[in-house]
Amino acid sequence: MSTGHAVSTVHADSAPAVRLDRVGRAFRQTHALDDVTLEVPHGTVCGLLGRNGAGKTTLMSLLAGHDRPTSGRVEVFGHDPFTHAPTTSAVSFVRDAQRYPDDFRLRHVLAVAPRFHPQWSHERAAELVDAFRLPARTDVKKFSRGQLSALGIVLGLSSRAPLTVFDEPYLGLDASARRIFYAQLVEDLAEHPRTVVVSTHLIDEMEALLEHVVVLEGGRVVRDCSLDEARSAAYTVSGPAVVVADLVHGLPVLASSRLGGLRSVTVEATLTPEAAAAARAAGAQVEPASLQDVVAAHGAGPSTGHTTEQHLETAGARS
Repeated sequence: MSTGHAVSTVHADSAPAVRLDRVGRAFRQTHALDDVTLEVPHGTVCGLLGRNGAGKTTLMSLLAGHDRPTSGRVEVFGHDPFTHAPTTSAVSFVRDAQRYPDDFRLRHVLAVAPRFHPQWSHERAAELVDAFRLPARTDVKKFSRGQLSALGIVLGLSSRAPLTVFDEPYLGLDASARRIFYAQLVEDLAEHPRTVVVSTHLIDEMEALLEHVVVLEGGRVVRDCSLDEARSAAYTVSGPAVVVADLVHGLPVLASSRLGGLRSVTVEATLTPEAAAAARAAGAQVEPASLQDVVAAHGAGPSTGHTTEQHLETAGARS
């Protein structure tokens, strides 16, 4: 079966583009991924979120077929990307620390890349090179951090790969260049729909582009849902400590902070009109947590198995 036929056959059905079933990846005594089960719907932009060391890069390497799991199964378009060559060529993985031969210039990179991606667009590559003003006569090894990131974006978007994976694609890019990336991504997806997985710490900037969210913490999935579900997953109550403790009684705590007699608590729950009205009536402030807040809380707060009372009591004892 040819590469093109394999990709089009997979895209014809409604199966998820990516499926991981109880995947683990260990490096000696270190478990980078532990019992990871998730699905990324076909044709969506998925944000792979979590703090450094959460397992994001390991997961992306598995999707690209650059590594294989210690346990469990990884499927991309229904196949194992490590052993199924047509699937491997259907994935473009843009790493944040991609290395190139020492003597390579821009023309060399753009000449080699199409060999790995059958749907490569030379026209798109030329447009993006011009948009990012990449130098043609400079060795790639002498590119700045931002120029290397821009080159990675050129490769990822021009590949037209059915699964395009970006690992921190904006490193070193200024605000103007990042806006170019976001605009070019939207434009390209409108013309050539595909599945995109992007690892990012600039959650507030990229939130409008995301449709699905996977949050990793300590090598485990703590959230795998649509963007709307992630946005409504938590809210924050702020005010006098006693009042806040009463308002969030029995709810799972994601994060808690204290300043004198005031406390702010982020809880994992849907903010209902009744809860908002009760908070205002009690003299507290309440607002939905942003996606950035939710991700940060998963990385910094206690596990959702802790009740509010347990966490506040512990925090109070330390303060």
